[in-house]
Amino acid sequence: MPITSALQGWGYGEARRALGQTPLRYLIWQQERVVGAMQLIRKRLVPGFSTLYAPRGPALQSLELLPLLAPAIRHVAGRGDALLKIEPPVAIEAVGEHAGANVPAAYGPFVRSETEQPEHTIVADVSGSEAELFAGLHSMARRNVRAAQKAGVTAGRDEDFDAFWNIFTATNERASLGAFPRGYYETMLREGNRHGGEAYIVLARHEGRALAGGFFLAMGDTTCYLFGGSVRDERPTADGTPRKDAKAPDAFYWHAMLDAKAHGYRVFDFWGIPRKLDEEKHSFGVFRMKLKFSEQRVWYPAYDLPLSQLAPAIVRLLRWRKTRNNLRKRGSAEDVL
Repeated sequence: MPITSALQGWGYGEARRALGQTPLRYLIWQQERVVGAMQLIRKRLVPGFSTLYAPRGPALQSLELLPLLAPAIRHVAGRGDALLKIEPPVAIEAVGEHAGANVPAAYGPFVRSETEQPEHTIVADVSGSEAELFAGLHSMARRNVRAAQKAGVTAGRDEDFDAFWNIFTATNERASLGAFPRGYYETMLREGNRHGGEAYIVLARHEGRALAGGFFLAMGDTTCYLFGGSVRDERPTADGTPRKDAKAPDAFYWHAMLDAKAHGYRVFDFWGIPRKLDEEKHSFGVFRMKLKFSEQRVWYPAYDLPLSQLAPAIVRLLRWRKTRNNLRKRGSAEDVL
């Protein structure tokens, strides 16, 4: 499909299954022709009630088909399914003071709502030459990439899941972020390479130790940097002097972009920047880092379709539960992004 996402792929659905949720997969037909596909995730709320969720989906021939989907979805929904959330995988430019006016308020009966995936992100077109890509980086990124190369940092695809996991968990602890159990990511890495998708890890190493890295899920012409982070190198030097910063995170981003280009992907999705910029938040530092490698900011809005009269109450319940989790994990009612 010309409109698609890695989160509509097999691996993401199986990872959700590892959390106790149920992936449901459908073809979308118009008369005798397949015009789309949709992976729904059924999530149980309380006994007798659940929600349906199409992560960065559905996959479609055209957005004009979206309003026509509502009756078909209502037909396949279960008795306890109270609400459907979709996130059409079409990037909307998020530049300028009035960029929000570009976001549709609705697609027929689908009404704009809160997203589950990050609504705002940065993307980069990596189809140009390596020289063009490098010239498009911020001057600080170019300087740091050269410094990392001079320091002997190496980066590329890596099968050391333990090294990625150590970086990822250390980053989450440092920033007071949450994470799913390890099996969720292992399942996605294993199953993400089936049925047209690709899952892989990129690590940046200095003197053998992995200092920065990320987990990628790809499909079609796009690869998505879903999870990752970096750690400090606190190993002592031979003469006991403090170890210099080798700029491993910059090397990681640059080589991940080159890897995406080498494997035929056109779009590199940096996956998640804050809706509201606040220099006091950890997410602002992540935003500044990603902005050094691309300035193309886009939106992926979400839309809800009520399947029950209880849908408004379900929406309030989900917001309350998300706020409670934020308070428990980070001491703040605000979302991370």
